Amino acid sequence: MDHATTRATIVPEIVKLISEKYHITEMEALDKFYTSATGASFADDETGLYGQSALYVFGLFCEEQS
Repeated sequence: MDHATTRATIVPEIVKLISEKYHITEMEALDKFYTSATGASFADDETGLYGQSALYVFGLFCEEQS
């Protein structure tokens, strides 16, 4: 599986978790995620973050928000 496919499978899970935790729509959650440092790292193949679990990436995102 290539990196883009891996990301495409994990992103919906991350977005759902963000949406539920912060009580926002999935579109807002997607925007919040991709404009965050965590989202930028997730999109960068060099970091390898795309290979981590959705919960792990969500945890990093939450840490960044606090």
